[in-house]
Amino acid sequence: MNSNLTKSLLICLAFVALLSCEAEKKKRVLNFPKTDLAMENMIPKPMKIIPTNGGFALDEFTAIYTSENASGFPEVGQFLADKIRAKTNLQIPVNVNEVPNREGIIYINQSDSLELDAPEAYQLYITADSVILNSNTAEGAFRGIQTIRQIIPETSNDTLAEYKVWTIPTGKIIDNPVFEYRGTMLDVARHFFTVEEVKKYIDLLAYYKYNVLHLHLADDQGWRIEIKSWPKLTEVSGGTEVGGGEGGFYTQEDYKDIVAYAAAQHMTIVPEIDMPGHTNAASVAYPFLNGNGKKIEPYEGTNVGFSTFDTRKDTVYTFIDDVVREISEITPGPYFHAGGDESHATKKNDFNYFVEKVQKIVNKHGKRMIGWDEIVTADVDSTAIPQYWSSGDNAKAAVRKNLKMILSPAKKAYLDMQYDSLSKYGLHWAAYVPVDSAYVWNPEAYEGIPLKNILGIEAPLWSETIETFDELAYLAFPRAIGYSELSWSTPENRNWENYKVRLANQAPFLDRMDVKYYPSPLIDWKKSKFTYEEIKKD
Repeated sequence: MNSNLTKSLLICLAFVALLSCEAEKKKRVLNFPKTDLAMENMIPKPMKIIPTNGGFALDEFTAIYTSENASGFPEVGQFLADKIRAKTNLQIPVNVNEVPNREGIIYINQSDSLELDAPEAYQLYITADSVILNSNTAEGAFRGIQTIRQIIPETSNDTLAEYKVWTIPTGKIIDNPVFEYRGTMLDVARHFFTVEEVKKYIDLLAYYKYNVLHLHLADDQGWRIEIKSWPKLTEVSGGTEVGGGEGGFYTQEDYKDIVAYAAAQHMTIVPEIDMPGHTNAASVAYPFLNGNGKKIEPYEGTNVGFSTFDTRKDTVYTFIDDVVREISEITPGPYFHAGGDESHATKKNDFNYFVEKVQKIVNKHGKRMIGWDEIVTADVDSTAIPQYWSSGDNAKAAVRKNLKMILSPAKKAYLDMQYDSLSKYGLHWAAYVPVDSAYVWNPEAYEGIPLKNILGIEAPLWSETIETFDELAYLAFPRAIGYSELSWSTPENRNWENYKVRLANQAPFLDRMDVKYYPSPLIDWKKSKFTYEEIKKD
């Protein structure tokens, strides 16, 4: 047994010894109801759950301890304490040596176990006396505390003691995601969403163990991020959007705030500047970029495919180099999304020439290029990541080139597709995507794409038909919850009949977060303040 593991075990044993007297006292006082950890409403469903049918008392006498010298672990402990307080109003101390009348502990431990060698793997051991969360990384520990949050009851059991007690079921959880990339995309170009709205979306995604938020920052209708070397991008094209609204944009400080907020929840921001098509807004600001030979005017409609950069002009690549450089400097994540979809106004040879040059620029600035599946027609190198959204032929070409892919099939994973013909928002050019269709498909075997070629799953939310966060929430939830399980849980742990019960019990959390989700009639929602009939009448 290695020294670090031995040390961790000794620390845990010491805590148990310190608590033994008080624990025995608690056991005599508290008569826990029988529990079943395997029946808790955890989404995504963990890899392995072993219930022991007892209870851990989360109460005012609980304390949180972490591996103090392990990078990120104290922050994970404090994050958990803050979320417990928000849900229960309990003020749980973190890493405080002397806690009067302390009884139960939650210990977040940095382990070096070979069983936890994957970056996001974690194990939970829950007994009557303690909750011990082991992970090799702070990222894995952060995923683990989302599971803890989900198994804390909505209400306390006031019959157990004179004080409030939230009974956490005992047992063991062993968990690790199937895919390393688990994302959603938010289109802030067609309609703009504020920093605070993006942060709220991050809060919701982190709860369901997402680790990527892709921001679609530029399109025909607007440019949403400050580029200091090209100020007209936001001065001229930051104030337009679909339908003639006021638009908006992020200063670089705003963007860094979003990036830091996401990083605190172990989420990577992927910036996208779509090109050479979807570039009308950029060309309005700087007309020399335009390559379609037509007069450039601000655009507030929803048609696609009419714009293009001039792919044979050196100054266009000077512009792109500056844009990629400035965004990359304030984006710590490994990816830069260069778009590439629906560039119908670009000649085929020009498109391929453009993609190959842009990949070199992206690589030069230390990032891997992601692009929509059309990029595989160019001679991209092995670091390129096509995002499959439409073309099966492009997916096959990516497999032949042995490229890693992100799966975002529009007819399954697009969050802007309507649920049905009565949906208030969204489109249906790809399909209607009700809650069950969004969940009942197998990414690991989708259209014959080998598992080794799948980096992960992303659920894009295009914003042509939505303007407010409530409208965003209507399209994203509950489907985004299902995509989290498709991205994380093993196929044998994914079952619609079981999932829809767990989904129904997400209503209290969504209500508490003031998320105006779509209350699908396929789900028997529990204690929801929204009903399908009320939504239909609105």
